[in-house]
Amino acid sequence: MDLIKVAEEAFATGKEFPSFKSGDTITVAYRIKEGNKERVQQYRGVVIKIGGHGTKKRFTVRKMSDNIGVERIFPIESPFIDSIVVNKVGKVRRAKLYYLRGLTGKKARIKEKRVNTKA
Repeated sequence: MDLIKVAEEAFATGKEFPSFKSGDTITVAYRIKEGNKERVQQYRGVVIKIGGHGTKKRFTVRKMSDNIGVERIFPIESPFIDSIVVNKVGKVRRAKLYYLRGLTGKKARIKEKRVNTKA
């Protein structure tokens, strides 16, 4: 059991990302290697699920690409994630937003949570 923890700590990236939850719209900057070239791809969508715990935590992001829903699962400790930016904080009452898969158009929108920032 200790060997597994040692291996997990060796591969841990130690990067700090902003806190987000289901319903938030985020942009994930993900490094992609094509042959000998490397580029950063921006993946922007709604977080529909956060699963796992500790270093095995992962989150699913759903976006619409030409009226086709595309979902992608990202491990939080992936060395290929450059940055995560929270664009909108969603107002939802569920932890898993699977119902978005059946909705299209304006029905699939999530209300934005109002945040008071007093100076």
